[in-house]
Amino acid sequence: MDLYETLKWLHILSSTVLFGTGIGTAFQMVMAMRTANPQTVAHTAHHVVLADWIFTTPAGIAQPLTGLALIHATGYSLTEPWLLATYALYALAFACWAPVVHLQIRIRSLARAAAATRQPLPPEALRAYRLWFALGWPAFAALTAVFWLMIAKPQLW
Repeated sequence: MDLYETLKWLHILSSTVLFGTGIGTAFQMVMAMRTANPQTVAHTAHHVVLADWIFTTPAGIAQPLTGLALIHATGYSLTEPWLLATYALYALAFACWAPVVHLQIRIRSLARAAAATRQPLPPEALRAYRLWFALGWPAFAALTAVFWLMIAKPQLW
């Protein structure tokens, strides 16, 4: 495999890990929160946070690095309109993801405390979850649009 094919493979692989882990962990967190069981939420949130550090973070770092390397390898200008749109959408996804990680950690801590004292999830955990859920949608939409831009490479203006 030559350098271009290797970069392309790494870019596709990291995008798959980023997108797939995001959807998978979101599904798990939604299902756990629906139980309203502090033990279930604490256990699931622990694994969601762990998955973010093990899978999402490295893939999220690999994406712009391999993307920039591919831009260089293919000779595209960094200022191609479809690439500018991609940068903006990726930044939006990151801007949503960064607070989501903090919210997941907060939900995990609140659920652990509730489980330890045999109390229901506190209202603060539910508020954090609603914000977490709301931030997931623009991130999902942004990454979905990035996939389309990578394939279509449209002339936007």
